[in-house]
Amino acid sequence: MTAVDFLPTIDQVLPNDLLQRESTSLLSLVQDLCNTLAIENINYCHWKSNDVIERSGSGENDLDLLVSRADVTRFTEILYRMGFKQAKAAPEREMPGVLDYYAYDEEADKLIHVHAHYQLILGNDMTKNYRLPIEKPYLESSVQGDLFRIPAPDFEFIVFVIRMVLKHLTWDSILARQGTLKKAERQELRYLQDRIDQDRVNDILKQHLPYVGVTLFDDCIRALQPGSGIWSRVKIGQRLQAALQANVRRRMPSDVYLKLWRRATLVVRRRVFKYSPKYRLASGGALIAIVGGDGAGKSTAVDALNAWLSKYFVTTQVHMGKPTWSWTTKTVRGILKIGNLLHLIPIDSSFQKTLNQKSPVSPGYPWLLREVCRARDRYKTYLKARRFAANGGLVIVDRFPVHQIKLMDGPQARRFVSQLSDGTQANLLLSPRQGSRLAQRLVNLEESYYHQITSPELLFALLVNPEIAVQRRADEDADTVRQRSTEIWTLNWEQTAARVVDSSKSKEEVLTELKALIWSAL
Repeated sequence: MTAVDFLPTIDQVLPNDLLQRESTSLLSLVQDLCNTLAIENINYCHWKSNDVIERSGSGENDLDLLVSRADVTRFTEILYRMGFKQAKAAPEREMPGVLDYYAYDEEADKLIHVHAHYQLILGNDMTKNYRLPIEKPYLESSVQGDLFRIPAPDFEFIVFVIRMVLKHLTWDSILARQGTLKKAERQELRYLQDRIDQDRVNDILKQHLPYVGVTLFDDCIRALQPGSGIWSRVKIGQRLQAALQANVRRRMPSDVYLKLWRRATLVVRRRVFKYSPKYRLASGGALIAIVGGDGAGKSTAVDALNAWLSKYFVTTQVHMGKPTWSWTTKTVRGILKIGNLLHLIPIDSSFQKTLNQKSPVSPGYPWLLREVCRARDRYKTYLKARRFAANGGLVIVDRFPVHQIKLMDGPQARRFVSQLSDGTQANLLLSPRQGSRLAQRLVNLEESYYHQITSPELLFALLVNPEIAVQRRADEDADTVRQRSTEIWTLNWEQTAARVVDSSKSKEEVLTELKALIWSAL
């Protein structure tokens, strides 16, 4: 008999009610993960917040999993196999021996966050300065629950009390008005107190945490109760910190300074710079571009994707079809606008209408200047997006210039000049003359900006029948909508790097497909 024969089957490891998902809130991805960890004998447990364990099963809470060092490689392989991707926390939130993984549950339309702990890192949220070296006995105490393996209540209770004292009963926490337990924390304390064996708690303290001891631990419990005095709470917090000095990541003065500094700077960054500490994918950032004709649902998709990803990751949204104007553009457009108001310069936003304008003055050079400015602004927007992605951010781009698309968001000047050169407007004022060097320079300058805009990491084309597009854009010119949509509809997308999505389906179906495609490719 081989070692494989001793591995338990899923029926032997998990209860029947786990195998047949009865709760509608239980996510299939979470259940599959727990099933796989059980089958492959991964030594782990869901190490905290087990009073609301169902919230982890439904993806509402993080999955805080403590994993044995011996099983780290196999555990990580399972995560990657199931579509999880590693993410990096903001520098001030990074902790040694703690990694983050995300996966997309397409059925539930949720991102699942696995907070993988290989060490028990505790403390104030600003610094997490303590490590309790009791991972091995903590894991050995765990048993299989309905879904996750969970630690013995006695172990969980001890760690919870120590966590809460380090989080709330220090003088800097009390000064920051964080000196009392939150409602959910008080509920968890009562939940654990109802399930412990006091003799077992004392034995664990004597055997695994003798430097804390039974007396100090009992004082910590009393200090966490409502009504305890401020000075007594501070004193207990100081005593516990002193008892844990051998387990600190940095000395106490340095830790206090770092907590105060981070609190102060975080307030400024949040209120002034709208900073929110979010994750970056370990695989790097990316430009995620959405293109399509009028009525294909580009803007709706871009807004929804940005809302989805920005909840967890460093994300921004840009519109390259309507880039932010630079001061050069504002100046040029201001001059052209004044000329237009004085009826000196005919200028229209539509390419075809510009060509068809009946005026003794040609829109030629003014139009070319405007297109050069537009190209420059798109290029500058592209540079900002590239820098953002190079630093690990995700950029959702609306109307990215694709060189196969001629009617939208690409070079227009050469086509414009060639149509002016047929002689119909050759004698008009401001019309580029045949072989005009200035016109050619403006054409080349516009094209040079677009040539520097390279393909995004991910490109998605939303295709919809032009007649459906016309119906969706009933308030716009039907011929213009039909023409632009037809170009996208008839383009051979197989010759591009784009992945095609049928946007004639419902908005929900399109978004679900886009999310699944994006997550699989990131």
